[in-house]
Formats: sequence, structure tokens, C-alpha cells
Amino acid sequence: MERELDNTNYGLEKIFEGAQDFLPLLGTDYIEFYVGNAKQAAHFYKTAFGFQSLAYRGLETGSKESVSYVVKQGKIKLVLTTALNSQSSIGEHVKKHGDGVKIIALWVEDSKKSYDETIKRGARSYLNPTTEKDEFGKIVKSGIYTYGETVHLFIERKNYSGEFLPGFIKWESRYNPPLVGLKYIDHMVGNVGWGEMNTWVKWYEEVMGFVNFLSFDDKQIHTDYSALMSKVMSNGNGRIKFPLNEPAKGKKRSQIEEYLDFYESPGVQHIAIATDNIIETVKKLKSRGVDFLSAPPLEYYKEIPKRLGSHMKMMKEDISELQELAILVDADEEGYLLQIFTKPVEDRPTLFFEIIQRMGARGFGAGNFKALFESIEREQANRGTL
Repeated sequence: MERELDNTNYGLEKIFEGAQDFLPLLGTDYIEFYVGNAKQAAHFYKTAFGFQSLAYRGLETGSKESVSYVVKQGKIKLVLTTALNSQSSIGEHVKKHGDGVKIIALWVEDSKKSYDETIKRGARSYLNPTTEKDEFGKIVKSGIYTYGETVHLFIERKNYSGEFLPGFIKWESRYNPPLVGLKYIDHMVGNVGWGEMNTWVKWYEEVMGFVNFLSFDDKQIHTDYSALMSKVMSNGNGRIKFPLNEPAKGKKRSQIEEYLDFYESPGVQHIAIATDNIIETVKKLKSRGVDFLSAPPLEYYKEIPKRLGSHMKMMKEDISELQELAILVDADEEGYLLQIFTKPVEDRPTLFFEIIQRMGARGFGAGNFKALFESIEREQANRGTL
């Protein structure tokens, strides 16, 4: 089945000339969550975020160990998987981490080559190259471990025309709430432990051929109470971007420390999803019960014209409406962006989502870090975990 390229590189080819081409990545294929109840999780993502039913694997299809529901919106596919018995490694993952991201599946032209190239550069194997077939053709998949218990799968589907993967059937459902305008994965952020960020930066550079094209230290990312460090890794075409966060010393416990304590290991902290109209998307999400972080003070919105500078003349959004919805604004030399962050979507304060609209900007909202982290700290204070 032909797939449209994940066109999210924003013209970054020159920045990534240092990236190596031994691992060409075509885009994000899917993200798989291990959860306590896949049926209920799928209903949540459909109801709250507007995802649509796509595919299913379970007892009815011959799967005796686990059940998976696949939902889709735009180019985004989420797989919600739960164990069917107490001996399952899936259940052990949920017991330790709570609901969370286990697999970041990457779409590749050649899965075996992707596996061989990363293994010989030091990756730890998760899945040897495996071919799966059904009446719609075949896929080849393989996988390696990255930080914590998180996995990168390499999915080769050039000879497959089915809905999702062999072993899955089309999931027919009368309940598919309207879309909310989510388009594709912009980036995914991983939290790693104390002193581990440079180790994983080196790993992505050497094992996967990525480049570090943006870095922020604790002098740039801090409040009166907490701090963190972050480096953004990207593959050669800019379609895959993985910022990595590490906690830094502060007066109180940072959001990264809180995540590591409750997730009990490094893992995926948040998934940033792009939209073409953040105002309409956020309105729809709020109407469906999605909770977002609180808005920064009035002074933040008064300073937007100064922050945007010459980009202010191209801004179409009304600042008062952005303030009402608690949407943040930042700019770089290429343009501006709008972003907003949900509260954690699990009971543990771990995974959350970012909604982002890029109007030329290629950054990650560095000018919003202080306002964002102060809002997170207010939530931490309410939880008693600051």
C-alpha cells in the first residue's frame, strides 16, 4: 500500500548534513502503548482526541496472549495493547510503569538493513528481522532497545496492502467521533536519568546516525525551583525528532525527576502532535474533556508582540483568544509557533501530549520554557510532588 511521505522536515536538510545516511527513515509508522485495559484506552483516545477505529487483534483473531486496538487520525497511528494473562511481559511493564509508550515504530525501506546497521554499531537487539504474511502481502519488522525499556521497531511495508499489519483485522465500529485536526507526530520527548543524557545523545549519533541540532542547559531551562537539560536529536531528513531531557539540580524536584520516580525508569515523556489550526483543535479537545495546563499570567500575553518581533505582522491569531485558551507562542528566525500541553493523561504524572502548530518556526518553544515549567510546577504543588 502506497503511503505519503511524512513531510515534516521544514527544510532542515542543510542543518542535518552531518547526519549519516546508513539508516534512512521515512517517518513514524506507529506508537504502541502497553496499557491496563486496551478496550477502554481505545475508547478514551477516540472520545477525547478524535481518533478513528482502524484495526484489531485479539482472541477472535487467534491472539491468546494480548489484545490490541489500533486507532488513527491523519498520519498518526496509536496501538493500545493489553495482556490477557498475569504471566505476560506486557502486564509486567504496566505493573512497573503504568500505561505508557513501549514501542516507537519507524517506517523504513529495508528492515533487515536497518537492524544490521544499528546492531553492528552497538544497539541491543529486541527483535531479529521477522517476516509476517497474510492475504494482503508481507511486512518485515525488527527492533532494538533505546532508553529504559523503550523500543524502536523498523517496519518495512512496501509489499503490504492491508489495513495495518498481518494478524490484525479491520476494526469496524459505529462509534467514531469527529476528527479534531491532528495531523502527524511532530516530535517525541524522552526523559533519561541523572547524568545519562550525553550517553544517549552519543547513542543516537553513533547507532542511528542522528545529529544533535539544538541544546538547552539548566541556565536556559529553569525556574526558581527546578531545572532540566535538553538536547534535540534528529535523523538526516528531519522527519524524526527525539528531544532528550535530563534532570538538573534545583531547589525542589523537577518535572523530570517526578516522571522518573513515577515511571520508575527512563521513558517517553510526551508526544507532540501537529495541527493546522491549533485554536479550533484546542477548542474541540477542551469540549471533549481534555485537560490542559493552566495559562501563564497576563504579562506573558502582553509581551507576545515583543517576542515575535518582525513575525508579528504575519500572525493571524488573536492574542486574546490565545490567552483564553492558554496557548503559548514563540518565535525563531524562521517564523513562529503555537503550542499547548495537556495535563498527564494517566493517573501517574507521566505521559502527556503537546499540540503544536508551526508557522515557519523550527524550534521547540524555548521562549516558553519558563512559563511552561511554572505551570507544571503549579500542578506538581497540587499533587504534593514538587
